[in-house]
Amino acid sequence: MAPPEQQAGVPVQEIVLAEPRGFCAGVDRAIEIVERALAKFGRPIYVRHEIVHNTFVVNELKAKGAIFIEDLAEVPAGATLVFSAHGVPKAVEEEAAARGLRVFDATCPLVTKVHVEVAKLAKEGFEFIMIGHKGHPEVEGTMGQLDRGIHLVEDVADVARVQPAQTERLAVVTQTTLSVDDAAEILAAIKARFPNVREPKQQDICYATQNRQDAVKLLSREVDVVIVVGSPTSSNSNRLREVAQKLGTEAYMVDAADELRPEWIAGRTRVGLTAGASAPDVLVQEVVARLKALGAVSVRSLAGAEETVKFPLPKGLRLDADAAASAASDHLH
Repeated sequence: MAPPEQQAGVPVQEIVLAEPRGFCAGVDRAIEIVERALAKFGRPIYVRHEIVHNTFVVNELKAKGAIFIEDLAEVPAGATLVFSAHGVPKAVEEEAAARGLRVFDATCPLVTKVHVEVAKLAKEGFEFIMIGHKGHPEVEGTMGQLDRGIHLVEDVADVARVQPAQTERLAVVTQTTLSVDDAAEILAAIKARFPNVREPKQQDICYATQNRQDAVKLLSREVDVVIVVGSPTSSNSNRLREVAQKLGTEAYMVDAADELRPEWIAGRTRVGLTAGASAPDVLVQEVVARLKALGAVSVRSLAGAEETVKFPLPKGLRLDADAAASAASDHLH
């Protein structure tokens, strides 16, 4: 029997693209920080943890001279170090400062906002309940802002197990890349148990995470199956797949086009396509090409939220006009 790619009459007619999808402002900024540091200081540039959770991006930056490490002991004296977009615990910042490393902080400003809120409220005597995924570097970074007093909950069941030292001053913070709906359900359980809990003035889940999830909700209604481009370690990409599945639409995640399996789309006339906030558009276009090879005949984009957010770069990474233009032309878009 011929492989699915060669079977006649593959029924995929249309690829429907979610809008927005792919890179967000925090990811754009983090990648540009590494690229500019390489242009200004030369290779190698050390990066604590994957700058963003995407295999393609990390490999591209490795080829340009970035070295990804987890332990600062791997960074030689006098080197340049970049903190990843997920943020780092206070102890890591202090260790880098004590060793005199040249540091550029690529922490997403929306994660930094959570860190600032934690520091401010801790001075007022607050304890915290953090909604997030254990072991995720963003969670470790936020919880590492304090020595103690942050209780992690991953689901509604965890809420019943939280034992704060007091309940008069209790605040909620969340990982920025969660499922909006899941976080709301957990927050409701927290408020039911601790009615006086303080919520953030603005929700911690970032605008890009929210927009991509809203776009997938729209997409799921229009297609027979959803393909999410994203790496397995990417929290926000995993959440996109889950959002589609919870709405009853089959959904799969691929790190690259060659992971797409023809049987996922067999018998489906409309295939939805989106990408996590750390996945570059070049990967989306490769998946589009693969779907066309499997029989898709047209591509259209859904209307969605327009994103105009841009975050400033850290001081010390301003390049002259020629170098800046060169760095921009070499960017991973």
